[in-house]
Amino acid sequence: MLVMYGIKNCDSVKKARTWLEARHIAYRFHDYRIDGLDAALLQRFVDALGLDAVLNQRSTSWRQLDDDQKSDLTPDKAVQLMLAVPTLIKRPILDDGQQLIVGFNPDQYPTE
Repeated sequence: MLVMYGIKNCDSVKKARTWLEARHIAYRFHDYRIDGLDAALLQRFVDALGLDAVLNQRSTSWRQLDDDQKSDLTPDKAVQLMLAVPTLIKRPILDDGQQLIVGFNPDQYPTE
């Protein structure tokens, strides 16, 4: 079964969920704020997709960080920041068991 990771009030997540539901595609939604986020899952995302694909440096959350938090950014430091502030993670992340898809692009989403 598909698993969508994100935050329920995110506009991109809402669009992706609506798109899947309109096509009657079953999925489970994992909300970082409700269901949590552990280091192993986040590290899996980073290992599979790359840090640049997972860390949203254009987000409001990123802009609100202190300069010290943003400077000298290593992969480990970035993971710790995303664990502390899950809104730094690009959303949604869709997991079909074989691949991860970041963001909502209907051309990349499953049709069944």
